[in-house]
Amino acid sequence: MPRVWEVPVQDSTRVRDVRVAAEDAAALAGLDERRTAAVSLVATELATNLLKYAQAGEVLVDVVDPPSAREGRPERAVQITALDHGPGLTDVAGALRDGFSTTGSLGAGLGTCRRLADDFDVHSVPGRGTVAVARVGPAPDPAVHGPGGEGDGGPSTASEVRAGGVNVPFAGADFSGDAWAWVRSGDRLTLMLADGLGHGSEAARASTAAVEALRHAGHLPPAEALHRLHSALSGTRGAAVAVAQLDTWAGRLRFAGIGNVTARLREDGRWRSLLSRPGIVGVHRPHTVREDEVAWSAESLLILHTDGLPGRWTPPADTGLPPADPAVTAAVTVRDAGSPARPVRDDTAVVVLAPVPPDRR
Repeated sequence: MPRVWEVPVQDSTRVRDVRVAAEDAAALAGLDERRTAAVSLVATELATNLLKYAQAGEVLVDVVDPPSAREGRPERAVQITALDHGPGLTDVAGALRDGFSTTGSLGAGLGTCRRLADDFDVHSVPGRGTVAVARVGPAPDPAVHGPGGEGDGGPSTASEVRAGGVNVPFAGADFSGDAWAWVRSGDRLTLMLADGLGHGSEAARASTAAVEALRHAGHLPPAEALHRLHSALSGTRGAAVAVAQLDTWAGRLRFAGIGNVTARLREDGRWRSLLSRPGIVGVHRPHTVREDEVAWSAESLLILHTDGLPGRWTPPADTGLPPADPAVTAAVTVRDAGSPARPVRDDTAVVVLAPVPPDRR
């Protein structure tokens, strides 16, 4: 079962904890010494910046699927997410340049992170705080990743869509009962979020079983994939599971879910809910599972979240604007949806499927 590290950063002693967590995650992802060193430095810089500019914050470390799905089993990457409720940045582009500083330091932090990470993105709003996400995976193999980045040397419509998420374990536990994954089969991109019943290691075992089963079911429509997952989760506590499948050729999104994983789709500037059926995958599956099918456009955005977020939560109008790395959008959602007055009572995972802006393709 994969670890998820949640490290509150209130003083300089926690910077070391963040670095150690990142190095442990690199070992879990199978990164070599050079890439592990990059992970360690990025984690240290992000944690240090939290203290410099926001006085406190939180770092999440996870091993995740890459933002662009490829055929076969994906190479996993270490994702480091820094969140704060600090003063925010008035000039994000400037903050990414080496030499930028508001504290009299060398100001190399975010610029260093951008150079070392495979993916790096920042979202910041003055008065609301900052979210930064960095991912570091194995060193690219030119024989596998051709010039087009999809393994065959040419571009693909699949490269125009990305997925990403964040996972926060309940009460700082070692394991989260939530898990997500996505796979590609031809023109079909299938995204899944699972919430193992309860929380802790047994919940994590159920959601991990769902992830492993999805690797072999990505070619199936969502309702059929859920049937396959139901068999795979037999003998576990079971899980709530949502499956969304995008046909990149046809521009159509299909969705099916069982249990209390929530799906919100933005279309034509408005949010709509995609409905799941009651039940528990692996324990009690309804006889029929409804599939929703909707159009997907360059303005669409899909958010899946577990019940760690309030059940009636609705995405704010500016969610995903300006367009950002999907994991950044997910992290902003987690940060802004909770409050001390409404404490989280379960693991919390948010996953986002989003088109890639033309200027980032």
